[in-house]
Amino acid sequence: MQFSPKRDDPLIDSIEALVHGLGLSLVEFSAARHHGSVQVRATVYRAGGVGVADCSKAHRAMLPRLELAFPDQEIFVEVASPGIDRTIKDASEFPFYVGRGVRCYRTDISDWVAGVLEEADESRLRLRSGGTVWEIPYGIVAKAKLDYSQEVEV
Repeated sequence: MQFSPKRDDPLIDSIEALVHGLGLSLVEFSAARHHGSVQVRATVYRAGGVGVADCSKAHRAMLPRLELAFPDQEIFVEVASPGIDRTIKDASEFPFYVGRGVRCYRTDISDWVAGVLEEADESRLRLRSGGTVWEIPYGIVAKAKLDYSQEVEV
C-alpha cells in the first residue's frame, strides 16, 4: 500500500478547511466532470462517529464553494462517512483511524492480521491485538479495512 502525501490543490484545501470547521476530517475527496456536470464525492470522519446530520452540514458548507469552482455546471455532491468496514484506499488514511479496529492483508506472511490501530505515520502502522503488537511497514500491506469487531470488548 502506498502513502500518498496531501496534494497541493486550492479547492481541496478550501473544502478541507470548511469540513474541519465543522469538527470533521476530510478523508477522501474527488471531483469528476461529466458532460457539463460535476460529480463530487467526499468522505468525512470524526472519532465519535459521523451521522446523517453531519454529512448534511458538510454538504451545505461545500456546495457554495463548489459552485464558485465550477461555474455554469450542474453539481452533484455526495458526502458519506467511512462506515464501519471501509476499505482503506491509501495509507494516508490510517492516521484518521487511530483507536479503531483495522484488518491488514500482509504480503510477507500471505495472511490477514487484525487489531486496534495504535499509531500510523508516513511509513508504517502499529496494530495491537491482545498482547501482540505488529509494526507493519506500508510496503507489505496489500489491502486493509476498518474492522469494528476488533473494537468490541468481550
